[in-house]
Amino acid sequence: MLVCATARPEHFAEVMASLAYRLRRDLRLGLRPVIVRREEVQQTVAQASRAELTRKMACRVPPSESCRGWSATASRMRLMLGLALLGLALLIAHPAPVLLALTGWAVLTLVLAMILKGAAALRHLGRKAPLPEAQTDLPPPEAELPEISVLVPLFRERRIAAALLKRLDRLDYPRDRLDVVLVLEEADEVTRTTIRDLTLPPWIRCVVVPAGAPQTKPRAMNYALDFCRGDIIGIYDAEDAPDPDQLRQVAARFAAAPAEVVCLQGALDYYNPRQNWLARCFTIEYNSWFRLVLPGMAGLGFAIPLGGTTLFMRRTALEILGGWDAHNVTEDADLGIRIARHGFRTELLDTTTREEAACHPLPWVKQRSRWLKGYIVTYLVHLRRPARLYRDLGAWRCLGFHAHFITAVSQFMLAPLLWSFWLMLAGLPHPLLTLVPPALLKTCAVLFFCAEVQNITFGLIATRRAEHRHLWPWVPTMHFYYPLGCLAVYKALYELVVKPFYWDKTQHGHSLAGAASSAARTPDANQGPPAGQMPSS
Repeated sequence: MLVCATARPEHFAEVMASLAYRLRRDLRLGLRPVIVRREEVQQTVAQASRAELTRKMACRVPPSESCRGWSATASRMRLMLGLALLGLALLIAHPAPVLLALTGWAVLTLVLAMILKGAAALRHLGRKAPLPEAQTDLPPPEAELPEISVLVPLFRERRIAAALLKRLDRLDYPRDRLDVVLVLEEADEVTRTTIRDLTLPPWIRCVVVPAGAPQTKPRAMNYALDFCRGDIIGIYDAEDAPDPDQLRQVAARFAAAPAEVVCLQGALDYYNPRQNWLARCFTIEYNSWFRLVLPGMAGLGFAIPLGGTTLFMRRTALEILGGWDAHNVTEDADLGIRIARHGFRTELLDTTTREEAACHPLPWVKQRSRWLKGYIVTYLVHLRRPARLYRDLGAWRCLGFHAHFITAVSQFMLAPLLWSFWLMLAGLPHPLLTLVPPALLKTCAVLFFCAEVQNITFGLIATRRAEHRHLWPWVPTMHFYYPLGCLAVYKALYELVVKPFYWDKTQHGHSLAGAASSAARTPDANQGPPAGQMPSS
């Protein structure tokens, strides 16, 4: 007799009908269904298929679209060291031409960044407001709401777990169609013990990821994907506080959107913007990016580099894409480009999730260095076959892809050269004064000044909502905030050579009181659409 264990007996007849042909010989012996708990089924499948699932989660993405072939081999390290020494030798032997070339590239990418951000901002600000009756999609009937699985990767999160459960409990979505999966690492006894001491509701469960390399968020999500039940897959981070109606908005938009729209990206904001100066600047940067530049890029038809949280995907499309690149430490930006290359589209959703801003310099640099390292890797991966990239994206989106990634990295790397133009505005001689005409140097100085004016203007516009106007006095200080990015990019370049897959963990839970007070304001906080150089992971 064939014994069939199931945790969902209501679907038993349907599942057995689909398996009747494959099990036809066993069914002759008889069939005895047994009802078990879902956790028992999950644990049995995980144990029986551990080796296959462990292998699969690290290499779901095709090799041509993954960075997993990039390893810190001795030959690669010697090559990079040789190139660095060559560059240093050229700088020592011919300082003037090298300095001129680097400054020229810095100015060129600055102009490109100004054009890109300016065009995106104007496109977003100049959009036509939708008619009142067309401002929201009609949600599906309650009985037809899709099942949504939300992945919440956790790693070394002792302080944030209890607060996370309270925020998830505020989600207004039928519990029988909500599948929240806490993704835990097998080697992370700290978080597993913390979760074990909590009482989880039936709609929240844990998936434990087998130990292995690389130990990254995308690898863990690849493993958990096979245990998800939903037709829509969403992602939240450990410290996230989403709008309560967010999942209903997701279901409504997917129901109304054409089939090629496979991803919805919500806006990210912070719930601790008053904690200190760094948190204020981070909030200004996020608002400029998510409420101004990113919507404008979408309006211009460019491929969207996703943020690492508050993104929702149709499961079928995610499986076609092969999930996430387990070796890319900015898997969200990479996924956004792969979505566009495969002919799918991403839309921005007018809903907000609040996070905790990295409010201390060292954690900020660590987090930003991971983003920059992932940006560099993503750009190099998609640049392997330029002709195919051009065919996949088309001329316009390919132009946007190059403009965004090149400027995002170059501006941080070469920022000290641009800062040197302040010498002229201060009446001091510039090092290039003997190499280029003074009029050209003055033009570059004015250009740099205009870039600062643009950043301030965009910061003021992006924080114009009532809840963020207290940040206006701090917008001009952003000029002193971005230099931290220089430290981050140099750290990223070092890690790119010696440990390209290293995930520098950002610790959360430093401002739980701010999160709680923000959550109380969440229902009416979703008031508008979202600068910064790049999105979150």
